[in-house]
Amino acid sequence: MAGATGPADTTALQTALVDWYTDSHRSFPWRETTDPYEILVSEVMSQQTQLSRVIDAWRAFLDRWPTTAALAAADRSDVVGFWSAHSLGYNNRATHLHEAAQQVETDYDGAIPRTPAELSELMGVGPYTANAVASFAFNAGNAVVDTNVKRVLYRAFEGIRDDDDPDYRPLANELLPDGTSRVWNNAVMELGAVACQQTPRCDEAECPLREWCHAYQTGDFTAPDVPTQPSFEGSRRQFRGRIVRLLGEHGEMELDALGHRVRVDYTPDGEYGREWLRGLLSDLADDGLVRTENRGERTVVRLE
Repeated sequence: MAGATGPADTTALQTALVDWYTDSHRSFPWRETTDPYEILVSEVMSQQTQLSRVIDAWRAFLDRWPTTAALAAADRSDVVGFWSAHSLGYNNRATHLHEAAQQVETDYDGAIPRTPAELSELMGVGPYTANAVASFAFNAGNAVVDTNVKRVLYRAFEGIRDDDDPDYRPLANELLPDGTSRVWNNAVMELGAVACQQTPRCDEAECPLREWCHAYQTGDFTAPDVPTQPSFEGSRRQFRGRIVRLLGEHGEMELDALGHRVRVDYTPDGEYGREWLRGLLSDLADDGLVRTENRGERTVVRLE
């Protein structure tokens, strides 16, 4: 996968993302625990259910079966009945979770294994879930790669697009800081869930990767689960929308200050400089949206 590598300054990207996550991540109760059983239950429940709906079910499940021993001793029909009553998706996930608890009690002396390889031996625990539990419970996993993470990597790093069916794991693991799988994997998944959505919210969510992101710089927000390739005009619409949002926030801005906020690679005399920016502003002026004024040596742009 030629070119599918992280930026030269990987440390700066890592710091920016972790700081963003630490400051503004959504609060879920399973993010406040390192108990591997509680995390396993949350991962299995989340496979087919919105996280906001999982919270009450997760708490109720743990109130009823607080340990693997309690779950292993339960009647399987009770577990399946709970699963169905809370609309948690396929009932076989409940039976697998029940059987996994029995495995933990009989094969692992009641202690959930710590490594992805061992966790994968539990019933119903695939590679993703095994790695997630190892990461979030023991801080001992590799990079987690789910749909949200794939979307982030595909958009941010141009080289990943060279393959029709890319393997995201090498790049994901290259970006993973040593010994931080718990916070890092949470951070990347959170980014995909709240900022790098199918319809991206780069500026609104203050995405910390904007400085490095290929999609943000080009306006091409294609992704594996966003199959429609934006046209060139679509890319221009992306930047025009960014201009309107910025002027709405600031009232008016000097030309170059606006350019630097619209594109991180803006340079006044460069390919994406004043001439390129004036072309976008001309389109917006034709639509009656913006006005450009010369005030001595200053060029100021404001909403019409």
